[in-house]
Amino acid sequence: MDISNLINIQSIFPSLKATSKKQILQELGNIANKHIGYEPFEIANVLMERERLGSTGVGHGVAIPHGRFSELKQIFGIFAKLEKPVSYDAIDDQPVDLIFLLLVPEQAGADHLKALAKVSRILRDQTICEQLRGTNSSDAIFAILTSQQAA
Repeated sequence: MDISNLINIQSIFPSLKATSKKQILQELGNIANKHIGYEPFEIANVLMERERLGSTGVGHGVAIPHGRFSELKQIFGIFAKLEKPVSYDAIDDQPVDLIFLLLVPEQAGADHLKALAKVSRILRDQTICEQLRGTNSSDAIFAILTSQQAA
């Protein structure tokens, strides 16, 4: 799965303001609303339900929140870099500042898992994460995420 199938320049937010996990998910709901048409509160509720199953904070300052939506036609991603790290109940108890949201169709099955695996592989690379943290440019973030290095 190619990461450029999940995000584009318009779905990258290099300076998101949030002070809590709940606020992050609400802000992502507001942003996603413009792209997928679901109401922001519906998106945030789906994401919060998923968080109740276990934190999507995967460690090293990274979170990959995700949720399924019945009317969605294809997987949609949003990348956000927080202005300041936020407590997220991550598996390593470290605050989160890099977030890759995945919204997937209800019937996505294997494609959902492939997308999660791809995003996880990229954001597990600490060199890539440091590059992402070192820029506030959507173009640069897109280039980093889609580079051959991130393949």
